[in-house]
Amino acid sequence: MNKPLLLLFGLLCFGLNAQITKEIFESFKLQERRDVSYYFPENYSEDKKYPLIVVLDADYLFDLVVSNAKFFSKYHRMPESIIVGVHQEENELRWEDCDFEQTTGLPTEKGKLFYEFLGTELIPYLETSYAIAPFKMFIGYDITANFGNYFLFKDKSLFNSYLIISPVLATEMESRIPSRLSDLNQEIFYNLVLENSKTEDRNRILQMNNAIASINKETLHYFFDEYEEPDHTSIAAYGISKAFDNIFKMFRPISPKEYKEQILTSNEPVIQYLENKYGMIENLLGFKKEVELNDIMAIYAGSLKKDDFDSLKALSDICKKQFPETMLGFYLEGEYLELAGEPKKAMKAFEKSFLMDEIDFLTKEMALEKIDAIKADFGY
Repeated sequence: MNKPLLLLFGLLCFGLNAQITKEIFESFKLQERRDVSYYFPENYSEDKKYPLIVVLDADYLFDLVVSNAKFFSKYHRMPESIIVGVHQEENELRWEDCDFEQTTGLPTEKGKLFYEFLGTELIPYLETSYAIAPFKMFIGYDITANFGNYFLFKDKSLFNSYLIISPVLATEMESRIPSRLSDLNQEIFYNLVLENSKTEDRNRILQMNNAIASINKETLHYFFDEYEEPDHTSIAAYGISKAFDNIFKMFRPISPKEYKEQILTSNEPVIQYLENKYGMIENLLGFKKEVELNDIMAIYAGSLKKDDFDSLKALSDICKKQFPETMLGFYLEGEYLELAGEPKKAMKAFEKSFLMDEIDFLTKEMALEKIDAIKADFGY
């Protein structure tokens, strides 16, 4: 495919450093020029990979999505992301782009072309031009929200994550979407947002929610958020931040609630939780995230709480690689050996840790106390 013609339309500054570029994208599929906005993190680098967030109804949603993404990434609650917004306000393009046949529920002829524009022109252009991670997210509102669901019906969904805000559901979507989510053999994050007021599709949306919620599948991460106060217009502002909070939980440090409800209650080795968490981050986001000290401490506490000494040994190996100049790895190895009934080897590990840099709660005095205690108990 030839690279689409891009005509520079303007350059804006968002906040202090972050950059928004607005361009006219000439689409071969649509035979139209379309206004498209891009947001790039201020420290964008080709050496990193960035999730891609595709936003329809950009005239309403783009700034909301960008401001939330900036806030969440600043406080390490989601990775820095590239955001593309497709403008559809002029001449009611949103309805023309995303309309569907009433009898079949399938996109109209224009809708099929718009689908191809997103999937075979816009997104491939970004993938070949920028450092895009495997993780891609779709965001839409009412009629554009419904349109995003059509990407679920490929053999493999183009998007890993969907934020569907108060959708205008196409025919039979309340049953088709749950069926498709049940069948898809890939990791999918699906967030449905709804206001608590009477809309034409409310009962069908609630029916769809019940059907999706009943799916028991590890690879489906489903979230339903219903709000009392907002109306059909303001619901978007409420839904975006909560959706980011839901979807990017994997990226955040392990919380006390997560520790109590998932780590302590699991029948798997404690270290498995850490490996699954960071493995998912690497697979979806396309980069290897360093293990946070907070998460190491959570796994450490869980290993001791559940007498899972093998997990403690595995954790010490991770710490030696992650924090090679500090005493953390050898100190945890010493604790593992001590609990495993190897006091002489444990003392040597604590002695090695004593020679290294302190970190967080670990001090050289603690290592000395361990060494002295072993000497007193075993006369070494």
